[in-house]
Amino acid sequence: MSVTQSQSIPHSIVRNFTEITKVRLSVSVVFSSVAGYLLGAEFIDFYILFLLCVGGYCMVGASNVYNQIIERDLDALMDRTKNRPIPAGRMSVPHAFILASVLTIVGIAVLYSINPQTAMFGAISIFMYVSLYTPLKTKTPLAVFVGAFPGAIPFMLGWVAATNDFGIEPGTLFMIQFFWQFPHFWAIGWFLYDDYKKGGFYMLPNGKRDKGTAIQVVLYSVWTVLASLMPAMGVTGKLYITPVSAVLIAILGIGLIYYAVRLYKEKTEKIAKQLMLASVSYITLLQVIYVVDKFIR
Repeated sequence: MSVTQSQSIPHSIVRNFTEITKVRLSVSVVFSSVAGYLLGAEFIDFYILFLLCVGGYCMVGASNVYNQIIERDLDALMDRTKNRPIPAGRMSVPHAFILASVLTIVGIAVLYSINPQTAMFGAISIFMYVSLYTPLKTKTPLAVFVGAFPGAIPFMLGWVAATNDFGIEPGTLFMIQFFWQFPHFWAIGWFLYDDYKKGGFYMLPNGKRDKGTAIQVVLYSVWTVLASLMPAMGVTGKLYITPVSAVLIAILGIGLIYYAVRLYKEKTEKIAKQLMLASVSYITLLQVIYVVDKFIR
């Protein structure tokens, strides 16, 4: 019995850690940072890449923990979040706060060891996510706009980590991920509308699943694709993609816009889910194409 208990304690700790730091989201954010680093680096320093992964995970994880501390009572109201460690009673608020603080300090320190600019942008992302985006979610649909800023930093952060410089190139990476977040999060807000309503969250631009929201989803999808194609036009400095890659991204973009238009026409939860999956596929494959393009041309 004691052996079983001793084995279950580490398992429980790991489970709580992965859930409260939102491991899948954090890993996807780290993936964006790695892609940005590979695009910016003249040669790959695997030690710096390792530091970027550790620091990046700590920063995103800290943001998620702070978020869940602040929203613990609201999380308990929603089916999607009621089994998170804090509302489920598996982790206390003081323990969560200690974890978030440690992750913040470690994250900033690790990113600072890469270069000060990387640490600065990492710190800005935590501040905006926790102090601005999180409290605004229950007050105004503009929360998604505010949240798009910290959400767009990781792709850019990788370039800054590689070059210790902020210019047109990381600015372009930021813009791509900034526009992308609107169709992505509005799709989530659409199919989880009823659950978000239980927690009092306003995630859709009009607060409703209507034509006005759907039009904005289409517009931001188009802007995402146009921003993604800018590096093929030779106007984004050292960030450049070949015409072949531009065609591939345009094809992906047509897919993204297709689902956005279908949401406008049909306005169903099913299509919203498909749009969300299409948006995840789009940004992931775009980053892969950008990186592969750089190394094979």
